[in-house]
Amino acid sequence: MVLGRILGAVTGDAGRVEPADLGPRFAEALLPGEQVLAAFRTVRDGFALTDWRLMVLDRQGITGSKTTILSIPYKSIQRFSVEAGGTTELDEELKVWDRSGADPLEFGFRRGSGAAMAAQALLAERLRGA
Repeated sequence: MVLGRILGAVTGDAGRVEPADLGPRFAEALLPGEQVLAAFRTVRDGFALTDWRLMVLDRQGITGSKTTILSIPYKSIQRFSVEAGGTTELDEELKVWDRSGADPLEFGFRRGSGAAMAAQALLAERLRGA
């Protein structure tokens, strides 16, 4: 288990974390009363599913001190997919397309962590009500 976490940190595989682990800039971007349903983090970046949007944190530069926070309301998400790892793959991937027509947002997960399925289940639940 510890080895898996170390490998995930080195390779950038996302894993489920506490919302506070995404840092103070993430907390500042939340609206009063907005609830975080789940948060996921890679080595530098992360994303969260709140009660009304998907928030993506993109840290830039060598130190990661400059952070872009992308907000996508659930009503703007058109589709998503989960690519589950096979016997030789070590990762799974969640892709999310929004109405902008841009390339999908892609989030990599370590296979077997359960994070990809947890993220897609929450996303499906939120989109069902959107």
